[in-house]
Amino acid sequence: MELIVSALADGARWRILELLAERPRSVGELAELTSSRQPQTTKHLQTLARAGLVTVFPLGQRRVYAVETAPLTALQRRLCELIETAEAHEGERDVIARYRAAIEADSADADRERWADGRTFSFERVLAVPRDVIWRHWVDADLLASWWAPPSMQVTECALEPNPGGRAVLEYRDAEGRYRSEGRVHAAKDSESLVFDLSVLDKAGAISFTGHYDLTLTEVEDGTRLGLGLRITETTVEAVPYIAGIETGWGASARQPRGGRRRIPAH
Repeated sequence: MELIVSALADGARWRILELLAERPRSVGELAELTSSRQPQTTKHLQTLARAGLVTVFPLGQRRVYAVETAPLTALQRRLCELIETAEAHEGERDVIARYRAAIEADSADADRERWADGRTFSFERVLAVPRDVIWRHWVDADLLASWWAPPSMQVTECALEPNPGGRAVLEYRDAEGRYRSEGRVHAAKDSESLVFDLSVLDKAGAISFTGHYDLTLTEVEDGTRLGLGLRITETTVEAVPYIAGIETGWGASARQPRGGRRRIPAH
């Protein structure tokens, strides 16, 4: 497939293929129709032949080329599969677009320190699983790591210890850098509620902003209602990308916390 795509990437070879799709033609005829020299046209035809896109018929001293449609049909199938995959995941692109729009909107407001202090968010979702299952996905380090960070990130440290004074830590990285948040648990009631802080740190270890989280789990007829309150303090101007991602990231977390992942980091 790579040979086919590479061969078709050249405009001159594409034009040759268009002409051969009409009928078989000789090298000389193709050179004349494309206003090219015959040696150059021959090289293009050799490239197309190596990709299986054309076949040569020696006719005495003449060489006539014809299109082979099988590779084009295979390419068509592959392109259709690619389009179907992209269309099936177009929501991922929409999330990124919303995230970018949020960054632009917040950038207009972030003209001073503490610009977003006091901003609050609230999220609620009913999940068709028992309350203790959801609780484990918050307090078990391995389970928490499986969904908290964006899917493109590698979690290197993760902890949310369900007791007053317990550690709250999230560190993950990608090819572009390392991202770390630290805080403390203030209150915890097994399988019911969890109150904790997380401060997002910059590269120097200074606080970019702090998020104060209040998680509640309530049994309902259809499973468990998850409620999450979040309040922002200690905001810096540099925190714009993080804060802009909160609404989009948590809002896009439609999958239940059983290995699902959020798409935008919302610390």
